[in-house]
Amino acid sequence: MSKEELIFCPLGGSGEIGGNMNLYAYGKENNQKWIIIDMGVSFADDSVPGVDLIMPDAGFIIDKKKDLMGIVLTHAHEDHIGGVVHIWPQLKCKIYATPFTAALISEKFKEKKIDISSYLKIVPLNGKIKLGNFEIEFITLTHSILEPNGLSIKTPLGTVLHTGDWKIDPNPLIGGQIDEQKLRSIGDRGVTAMICDSTNIFSPGRAGSESEVRDSLLRIMEHKTNRILVTSFASNVARMESIFYCAKKTGRNICLVGRSMHRIYKAAKKCGYLKGLIEPLEPRDAKKIAKNKILYLATGSQGEPMGAMNRIINGIHPEVNLENGDCVIFSSKIIPGNEKKLYHLQNLIVKNKIEMISEENAFVHVSGHPNRDDLKDMYQWAKPQCIIPVHGEHRHMAEHVIFAKEMQVPETLLIENGDIIKILPGDKPQIIDKAPSGKVYLDGNINVETDSQSIKDRKNLSINGYLEITLIVSNNGKIKKPIISFKGLPENNEEETFIFDMEDEIQNICRTFSLENKKQEKNLIELIKQNCRKIVREKTGKKPFTNINIARV
Repeated sequence: MSKEELIFCPLGGSGEIGGNMNLYAYGKENNQKWIIIDMGVSFADDSVPGVDLIMPDAGFIIDKKKDLMGIVLTHAHEDHIGGVVHIWPQLKCKIYATPFTAALISEKFKEKKIDISSYLKIVPLNGKIKLGNFEIEFITLTHSILEPNGLSIKTPLGTVLHTGDWKIDPNPLIGGQIDEQKLRSIGDRGVTAMICDSTNIFSPGRAGSESEVRDSLLRIMEHKTNRILVTSFASNVARMESIFYCAKKTGRNICLVGRSMHRIYKAAKKCGYLKGLIEPLEPRDAKKIAKNKILYLATGSQGEPMGAMNRIINGIHPEVNLENGDCVIFSSKIIPGNEKKLYHLQNLIVKNKIEMISEENAFVHVSGHPNRDDLKDMYQWAKPQCIIPVHGEHRHMAEHVIFAKEMQVPETLLIENGDIIKILPGDKPQIIDKAPSGKVYLDGNINVETDSQSIKDRKNLSINGYLEITLIVSNNGKIKKPIISFKGLPENNEEETFIFDMEDEIQNICRTFSLENKKQEKNLIELIKQNCRKIVREKTGKKPFTNINIARV
């Protein structure tokens, strides 16, 4: 008889920052019931042109959906919930979330015209749910978003503490303080393993408090006499409230710019937050306000090409413009991978003689993740027998293992996406198998594999350009002058001859084929493609994506 087991398997977020998706299973080997903790996305860069979002490949759990009891969401950041609307239709299971996270999930499904109401279950703050043998208790933590939760996952074999994203903020401004008492109580009862955030493992000291940022922002704004534009993560509602607070204290009106800023503002108000604030102006009304009486709060703090900040600084936003002497404050950190586009945007701001303030030259941001002293406190409260680092690149997770050993945690385990870990029973958690894992790209509104032909073709087009040749063949088998067009190939107008060279080559090739014989078309097309690509390569150094058409008239 096989024994019951408690299994953990990350499909995303281990060995990377973003795309968090974690599985737990309980039961005997061939009769296990599963839950999913979070289902996030990461954002694509220039290496995959045309792709916006990258998600964990959920095929492993989709194959087991009849044994899936639900999705439990820790908080509403995109790297934890962004994949739900794209993956859930293949699962059709219940979703459990606290009110603010549930409000944002509802909006996502409304945009997709999917009625999720019968599946979405709202869990009160510090609430409990029971899914099969999993008794899951939500623990209020502090983070850079409303309602961040750790999860105590209790089973007949033992308890796992899944921290989600967190920090220790003694004065979070919105929402409750971290529930130290509950964490201590869970620790006293015994925690077999803690699955823990590793993002800031290289940062000494503490992450800092939102209240300190508010005080610093107010001191900065009190001395400004022109327009002020603050850009920040829309999801940081405490930071949003701080900007409203600073606007009121400095006698300014406030205007929200960007769809996600409005969406988060409305969701927070709906859930009972952001009370007693001044009413924000619409951008069209803000234009009429004197420049020393307006404060903008905008999206696009990472230099996103379509973000509000980029459009404002490039002068293409229809209702917001900045000029010499105005001030832009980046109340955010640079997410790794965004440096190039963000520095380009910031250089453009400085070039336009607009004052720029960021975390590089002022105290305008604190992280939402635990620094080393925060981690020490969590270890002391939870007293885990084993630390399993997640939510970090390999370098973060390896350092977290070293740190946990220095803190005298009895066991540590370094893992990566796809590892199947038996947490219990046994002397210590260990990797016992490997699940298929990987990434899926959202290409337009279609999920595609990372090696899909559409991605390969687009990469080729972006590097080598496009060449199209059309042959018009008459009924008697004679061809007219080929029609040749191209995009993305470098030209030298004084010496450009590759068009004429290709025309001659095509004529020579066609003389060796009987164009009345359609069976020869495939070989004809292939030979033209090879020889014309060779001509272009010799003349330009490029190997264009080539398409040959034969039209018979």
